[in-house]
Amino acid sequence: MTDVDLVRLGRDVQDLKDRADVLGCVTRHASGCDRHDAELITSTYHPDGVDEHGAAVNVGPGYADWANAVHGATSANHLHHITTHRCEIDGDAAHAESYVMVTLLSPDEAAATVMCGRYLDRLERRDGEWRIALRRATLELAYTADARLLQSDFFVAQGYERGRRDRTDPSYERPLTAAGTVR
Repeated sequence: MTDVDLVRLGRDVQDLKDRADVLGCVTRHASGCDRHDAELITSTYHPDGVDEHGAAVNVGPGYADWANAVHGATSANHLHHITTHRCEIDGDAAHAESYVMVTLLSPDEAAATVMCGRYLDRLERRDGEWRIALRRATLELAYTADARLLQSDFFVAQGYERGRRDRTDPSYERPLTAAGTVR
C-alpha cells in the first residue's frame, strides 16, 4: 500500500465515521423523543441550535420540554421511525435529509395516527462532535387507523412489554437480560 493509498483510506474512513456520527445524532434524537429523555434530546443540539416544527420554533436545548409536553398531551405512546437518510458533508458542516414516520397512539389507545415527513438538518462538528445547528421538520402525509387490536385478549395474553416514556424503558437496561423463561 502506497502513501497515497493510505491517505485515501484515511479520508474514506473519516467520511464513513462522519456519516455514522451524523446518523447517530439523528437516531439519538428520535429515541430521546420516544423515551421523553430530555437529556438525550438536548445532547443532539448545539447550545445555539434551532428547531423548527411548523410555527413552533425552539432553541434546540429547549426543544425537549416543548416536544415532551406536546407528545404527552396528545398520545399514550409514540414511536419515531427514521427511514431514508442521506447527508452531504463538507468539512465541519453536514446537510442531512431524514424521512420520518411518527406513530402516535391516542390517549384512549383506540386509534393510531401516522404522520410522515422529513427532518432537514444542518449539523456542525464542533470540538469533534456532530450536533444539530438547525432542524426543520416537514409534514407531508398523515392518516389515522384503528389500534384496538392491541387491546384484544390475544395480544394482551402474549405479554409483550410496552415502552415507557422514561429511563425505566428496557432500552436503557445494561446488560439486557432475558425477562422470561427461555423455551
